[in-house]
Amino acid sequence: MQFKDIIGQEHTKSHLIQTVKDNRVSHAQLFLGPEGAGGLALAVAYAQYINCENKHANDSCGSCNSCNKYQKLIHPDLHFSYPFFAKGKDEVAVTYIEEWRKSFLANPYMGLDFWRKNLDAENKQANINIAEAHDIIKKLSLKAFEAEYKVLIMWLPEFLDVQGNALLKLIEEPPAKTLFLLVAENQDRILNTIISRTQLIKVAKLDHDAIKHYLCMEKMVLPQRANEIAFIADGNLQAALDLLEEDTNPYFELLLAWLRCIVTDAGLNIIRMCEEDFPKLGRENQKNFLLYAIHMLRQIILTQQGVQSLVLLQGQELDFVQKFSENFKSEQLEWTIDLLEKTHYKVERNANPKILFLDLSLQLVLIFKYQTFPQGTQYI
Repeated sequence: MQFKDIIGQEHTKSHLIQTVKDNRVSHAQLFLGPEGAGGLALAVAYAQYINCENKHANDSCGSCNSCNKYQKLIHPDLHFSYPFFAKGKDEVAVTYIEEWRKSFLANPYMGLDFWRKNLDAENKQANINIAEAHDIIKKLSLKAFEAEYKVLIMWLPEFLDVQGNALLKLIEEPPAKTLFLLVAENQDRILNTIISRTQLIKVAKLDHDAIKHYLCMEKMVLPQRANEIAFIADGNLQAALDLLEEDTNPYFELLLAWLRCIVTDAGLNIIRMCEEDFPKLGRENQKNFLLYAIHMLRQIILTQQGVQSLVLLQGQELDFVQKFSENFKSEQLEWTIDLLEKTHYKVERNANPKILFLDLSLQLVLIFKYQTFPQGTQYI
């Protein structure tokens, strides 16, 4: 993995490269950013650059012996630790190293669900167990085979739990030329004793245009569809890739038809959509539709506030947002977003979609048609 292969994150790339040039490579670093932002890819590219035998000004060479092994994830001084679904208490991460290599090389932006599917472990609990912590200590106590630095990349240390205490001394006082690169998504779930021993590298979520460009150029997606997917993904490339695998549903047309029924209080059409259209989407597409609706309403609010530079739409979607913003108040939109988020939460938990969407639709009729808000609040 080279820096040039990573989407966006130019500021973070420059910072990482500069630490190597200035000989200020911290022995323990925490790459913290949301799923699908590229934290794991950045950590691997950084490790490859550090051990590259012929470094270029802004990237590893990609062709030396070290780079060739790094790009296949088979370098003897590159170690990985990650959540896995142990069948026995003595299993460690290296048991699944072939699956790990295959998964990462197929998708460096992978999330936990993608990893779980590749292990065929749908309903099992992910964990980094005490046996894995002891195996890390054992591996890093050995001398480097051929590189200047031994590197351990730990993905999702949130799953380390109390077992992480076994690694504290090693993280604080590692053997010479040993690097710990931790890649996390949720700081609140990481042991404070580990956070205090690492240097923080913040990884921002990807911007809309970066994801759209990637989908158009790398996945050959049509611009309008790429724009829709990037809009729903909201900076998460893993979410964008998940959307690509699903049926291409016309979310905009469905949203438009649904809102027309709501603002006109077309009862029979609302019932038909809740009985037929929404259930046949399937759970994942129901969630995606709700996320799309939430993002569209937020774009309407931005338009009402006069922040046009932040509106990421074009064509029919932009026309819809501009017209809708002229006819409805921000309070109506805010209440609607709240209801959509609550419905999304319930869909995730497998609630009956017919009942959910009918209840949601009837509440939105009160908000948009009659300007009556939850708890009996009357909008004036």
